[in-house]
Amino acid sequence: MRKTSIILLTYNNLEYTKACLESIYTYTEEGTYELIVIDNASTDGTREYLVNDSRLRVVFNEENVGFPKGCNQGIALSNPENDILLLNNDTIVTSNWLSNLKKCLYSDTKIGAVGPVCNQQENRQGVSFTYTDLNQMQTLALENNHSNQEKWEEKIFLIGYCLLIKREVINQLKKLDEAYTPGYVEDNDLSLRILKLGYKLILCHDTFIHHYLGTSFRKDLNTFYPILNKNRAYFKKKWGFSTLAFDERKSASYVMLEPCKSLLEINAGIGVSLKEIDYQIHPLRVEGVEYDKKRRAIASLSFPMHADLKSIKNTYDTILIGDFLETVKNPSAFLQKIHSLLKEEGTLLLEMHNMANIKTITSLLEEKFYKEEYSHHNFFTLNDMKHLLLKTGYKEMEVYSWYQNLTEEEERNLALLEKENSMYRYTYYTIRCKKNKRD
Repeated sequence: MRKTSIILLTYNNLEYTKACLESIYTYTEEGTYELIVIDNASTDGTREYLVNDSRLRVVFNEENVGFPKGCNQGIALSNPENDILLLNNDTIVTSNWLSNLKKCLYSDTKIGAVGPVCNQQENRQGVSFTYTDLNQMQTLALENNHSNQEKWEEKIFLIGYCLLIKREVINQLKKLDEAYTPGYVEDNDLSLRILKLGYKLILCHDTFIHHYLGTSFRKDLNTFYPILNKNRAYFKKKWGFSTLAFDERKSASYVMLEPCKSLLEINAGIGVSLKEIDYQIHPLRVEGVEYDKKRRAIASLSFPMHADLKSIKNTYDTILIGDFLETVKNPSAFLQKIHSLLKEEGTLLLEMHNMANIKTITSLLEEKFYKEEYSHHNFFTLNDMKHLLLKTGYKEMEVYSWYQNLTEEEERNLALLEKENSMYRYTYYTIRCKKNKRD
């Protein structure tokens, strides 16, 4: 198996860097890697610390060239036979971390890059367990980090805090896009480029590392947000859709999903929900409908995709529509079309905003509700939706309610209603219903 070139970028945060390097030395098998550090003009003693470590290959930049260019420097310096691992210096690695990642990476020729889970929940790359110190963290990591292919999840996107990439993929990519300098969003871009080459991205739930998520760059919000917005704008110009597409998942429906053999998702975006559902319940046939051409092009790299409902010839055990019903011009006609695509006793899962919640009522009372601010055309109460579903051929409706904590003002307004009705607290509903056989 190939060795690995671990590329670590540093810019101040000396204590993070020390802890990260020591964890690598402690928990990584000797002789399996080289360690390359690109220092972006640190001024806190980091440079003096690095120059005294003979185990490193170090580049000292005279200015902060940012993350993408720094990574490219490391890639250029790496052994051309090695795989590439991009690692943030605010991480702590753990037992079996690299060997587990490598096992997954080389389990399939079509896997192009893999990443571990961590203590942060971004992109659903977090874990359920918690800890109070790093010793306890290492104990939990040791319990978790046993290679298990059943814990390998295909993703549309992997966060770049720890990303292992096959050398053959790096050779095709050449480098990270430096237009994202000084950083952020470059890992979204990199993930899509890997997918477009025909490779898979895998999140390894059997590999845990600690991530502080505490770089100085992220702490300076006056600098962070302008750069983030700039890079998001560049990404949208390049790919034709917003980075928000990576967060467009129908997660409110997941709690009511049942095992099935075939599933269709309407308004599937770039395929985020389809990937997560496929990992959860392994349906035999998963397809999607996405009306936006650019988003559909990404989702179609992983799943059969349709441009509209007219082109669909199959029927399905489960159809997932999220809150898409709130956007269509004719909800009744849409539900009737979905009805024809469901198998007998098939399941429809939908989501809806509760227009009777106290937050909406408060905005109405204060004359601050403007319909044009909402992207959705249709507004429903729960009774509206139940009536509509019954009318269009559905039965056995089950409702799962979601709520947010209320402000003191909203609690006062709720008291003014002189009703203790939990309906006013709910902001969102998930509804599961069955296809009703028509006479």
